[in-house]
Amino acid sequence: MLPPTNLTAVFDRVTEHWSPKVIGQVNNQLLKAAKLKGELIWHAHDGQDELFYIVKGSLRIEFEDGAVDLKKGDFLTVPRGVRHNPVAREECWVLLIEPADTKHTGNEMTSRTRTLKQQL
Repeated sequence: MLPPTNLTAVFDRVTEHWSPKVIGQVNNQLLKAAKLKGELIWHAHDGQDELFYIVKGSLRIEFEDGAVDLKKGDFLTVPRGVRHNPVAREECWVLLIEPADTKHTGNEMTSRTRTLKQQL
């Protein structure tokens, strides 16, 4: 029998903001837990969609043509190739669902950029 995973409990593994941790996999899609606070960076994922599900708090995702505000229980899929910038005024817990080959900050590199190895 497979044991269940408690979604809120996995956030204990996340100790840094903007440093997602892989918590599961469904086929080629990774499930990642992340704590966000502040602003990440404008970026895009050229070949991958990215789903943000808000577990705790709220998140604003800025787009070139406006912004979307998400609160606990909301989710939003950012389509491949769409430039976006996540911003969390207060700490926000997010479940990310994205293909395993998704680069954390697309082709943009910053001190917050994490490799897949760092996310495991």
